[in-house]
Formats: sequence, structure tokens, C-alpha cells
Amino acid sequence: MAHGVTRRGFVQVSAAFLAGASLTGRVVAADEAGDETQPETDAEPDTAALFSISLAQWSLHKALYSRAMDNLDFAATAKDKFGIDAIEYVNQFFKDKAKDTDYLAQMKQRADDLDVTSVLIMCDGEGRLGDPDDTARKQAVENHYKWVEAAKFLGCHSIRVNAASEGGYEEQQKLAADGLRRLCEFADTHGLNVLVENHGGLSSNGAWLAGVMQLVGHDRVGTLPDFGNFRIKDDDWYDKYQGVQELMPYAKAVSAKSHVFDEAGNESEIDYLRMMKIVLDAGYHGYVGIEYEGSQLGEMEGIAATKALLERVRGELA
Repeated sequence: MAHGVTRRGFVQVSAAFLAGASLTGRVVAADEAGDETQPETDAEPDTAALFSISLAQWSLHKALYSRAMDNLDFAATAKDKFGIDAIEYVNQFFKDKAKDTDYLAQMKQRADDLDVTSVLIMCDGEGRLGDPDDTARKQAVENHYKWVEAAKFLGCHSIRVNAASEGGYEEQQKLAADGLRRLCEFADTHGLNVLVENHGGLSSNGAWLAGVMQLVGHDRVGTLPDFGNFRIKDDDWYDKYQGVQELMPYAKAVSAKSHVFDEAGNESEIDYLRMMKIVLDAGYHGYVGIEYEGSQLGEMEGIAATKALLERVRGELA
């Protein structure tokens, strides 16, 4: 296994991120008709068109849980510290504020003032959308309504949910699909999407979750493939590359999970170039959210390292 990045190595690896890239204009000769010499931009491809980079709030969960950072400062942190102008919220960090319009208005205003786009809210702790008990499943669906409304208020395009259930393979598919369809019908009235992340259990089985998408059969349902969440249980892991490939046809967002970096700035456990080829080959060109979850680097350094890696891979793919 490759050695982890040292603090000094990190600075070297992410120099492009910290310093920024510079493009030099060129002057081209006049054509045969005698036109005046004029500047021509570099023939470099527009790499930003391949995909955009957003920041998932979970990347800062340690700072937020310890109160070293306030939820209201998330947009400013993304923009001022990393130059990232799109953010993905996690409901855990403003759990009691879903219906507090004054608080949501502050969140929205802070993002708007910085020209930062609110992409989605990741929703946890609201019950199992695939619960075998119909009453509990119905309650879980309704528990998510407030987050659909909050996401709409903030200007997001989606909420991210889990497809937890219980029982056999096909039984869980049917139960999860039932809960998701009910939620999609509500979300549709607000113009919002409902995205499912591979997040443990059978949802980390790409084929299973793709089958759920087909059963739901609603325009508002989709997936949020996470590069790293493919542990079904214990030591039972699903192939991450196969899983992402199976989920990409339904993707409306993508999560670039990262934990450990080698001396060259590559994620040690995930081949980002291979992953992003899968993402782009599926025709996806939307937001790819940084979700640093490691302990090797501090949260700020881990986010910067992931951003530098995504930018480098984007350049190589262009």
C-alpha cells in the first residue's frame, strides 16, 4: 500500500489548488487578407464543462459536531477557503431548523450573497423508507416532507435519502420502491428530486438499487452514487466500480468519497481516473461533491487534496 501524504507532501500535491492555474494568451499572425493581429485564447479544452465540483457538508462533520464551525458559515467556508461555489447540506447540522423559515432564510441569504449554489440536502434519521410495517413506512415518508420543503426554500434541486429496509432481496426492493414512490409524488409537487445513495445494507449492492429505481419508475427518483459506500455488511463488499457503473444511468448527483492519499496525491483506495471515466461515459456532467471522510489529513487539508485530485483528473480526461 502506498504511503500516506505527509504535511509537506500535501502542500506539494495540492500546489495547483493553492496557487491556481494560469493561462497565457497568445498573439497570432494576421491572415492573408491582412486582418489586424488579435489575441487568441489558449487551445486548452474547457475542463469545467466536464463536471462541476461541489462540497458535501459531511466533509466538515468533525468541525461542525465540535462546534468549531457553525452551520451558517458553511457557504462562506466553501467559497472563501476552497473557491467552491456549490454546496450540499446535511440535515444533521440543522436538524431542528427544517421548518424555521427565519433560520433557513439566513442560510439562503449567506449562500446567495456569495453566489454559492445550494445543490441538495442529505437527509438521515427520519425512518426507513422501506420499513416492512406500512404505518412506519408511511411515517418515514412523511418525516421527509419537511426536508423537501426546506430544500425547495434553499433553492436545492434534490434531497438525498436512504433506502433502508428489511427482509429478502426482492421484498426489500418492493418495500423501498413503495416508500420512494410515495415521497417522489410529494416532491414532484415542489419540483424536487429524491436521490438514493448507496449507504449500507442492500443499497450498497448496485444491482439491487438499480432495480429499485426501475420499480419506482418516477421521473423524480434518482441515485447519488458514492465512490466508497459499498460495504453491504461486515466484510461483505460490493465492487465499487461495478456499483457506480450500475447506478450512473439514474444519477442526478455524484459523491466523490475520499479517505487516504498517497505521495502523488491520488486517493489510495479509489482510482479516481477510472471512476470519473465511468461517470462521464454515462453522460453525466453535473456536480461531483467532495466528501472527505479520512483521518490522515485534517478536514481542511483533506478537502483541498480531494479538490486538487478532481481538478487534475478533469484535466486529464479533457
